[in-house]
Amino acid sequence: MITDAQVEAYHRDGFVVVENIMTSEELSAMRQIIAELVAGAAAVETHTAVYDLEPGHTAAQPKVRRIKAPNKVHKIFDELVRSPAVIGILRRLLGADLRLHGSKLNMKAAQYGSPVEWHQDWAFYPHTNDDLLAIGVMLDDMELVNGPLLVTPGSHRGRVFNHHGDDGRFAGMIDPAEIGREIEQAVALTGRAGSMSFHHVRALHGSALNTSDRGRNLLLYEVAAADAWPLLGVADFDEFNNRLLTGKPTVEPRLAPVPVRLPLPPAARQGSIYENQTSATRTYFKKAAA
Repeated sequence: MITDAQVEAYHRDGFVVVENIMTSEELSAMRQIIAELVAGAAAVETHTAVYDLEPGHTAAQPKVRRIKAPNKVHKIFDELVRSPAVIGILRRLLGADLRLHGSKLNMKAAQYGSPVEWHQDWAFYPHTNDDLLAIGVMLDDMELVNGPLLVTPGSHRGRVFNHHGDDGRFAGMIDPAEIGREIEQAVALTGRAGSMSFHHVRALHGSALNTSDRGRNLLLYEVAAADAWPLLGVADFDEFNNRLLTGKPTVEPRLAPVPVRLPLPPAARQGSIYENQTSATRTYFKKAAA
C-alpha cells in the first residue's frame, strides 16, 4: 500500500498521503455508524465522554464537532486501525512493535465546522522518543474549501513551539505571530474519500473553518512505537499494553534526544483541543458566526 518513495517523503516532509486504502463498502458502513452517533447527540445538552459539541448545539439540531475515542465507541473504528492494510503502512513508517495512543473523529459540518488552531501533537503527549504519528482517515473528499489538514513540510525536525497562553497555562496552540513563515509554507493534505494521511507527531499543522456546503469528517488515530513511553506517566499498565496493535510490549523505554515542553500547568478548560484553545487571545483561523 505504500511505496519506498512515499516512505522517504514521510521522513523528509513529516507527512504523506496514501490513496484508496478504504473500499466504498467500508466507507458506506462507517458513514452509517457516524450518522447514528450524530443523531444520538440529540439526547445530550453538553460535552460528554463521547461527544464534543459545537456552539449552538440543540436537541432539535444536533451539532457535533468530535466523537471522542471512537475505537471504544464502536468496533468498526477499532477494526480499521488494526486492518492489514493500515498495519502494513505503519510498520514501514514506525517499525514492527506498535501501540495505539488514542483516536478521535473530528467533524466539520457545512459552513460552520470549527477550525483547529496551529499546533504540534507532540505538545499534548510528549514521549521518551518521537516515533509517533497520526493517521488522518478521509471519510469525505478533502478539498481546500472544507478545512483539510494544513501541514508545514520539515517542521517535524525543528523545535517544539510554545503552546502556552499569556496566563502561563497550556493552551493547546501556538501564537500565530511566532510562526508566520511556517504558516506560509504549509501545504494542504487533500485527497479522495478512502485515502489516509500520516503525519509525524512533531509536524506543525492546523485546519480552517469548513466554508463549503458539505460536511467533512476526518477520523484520526495516534500511533506510537511500542518503546515510546509517555512522559506524563502510565496510569494503567494493563490498559497501556492492551492498546498494542502489533509486536511485543516492553518495559524498557527507548530514550531519544528530542526537544520537549510539558503541557503543564494544564489548560484552564480541560477536555478536547477545542476547549483548550478557547483561552487563546490571538488566533489565526476565522470562526463561524455563533
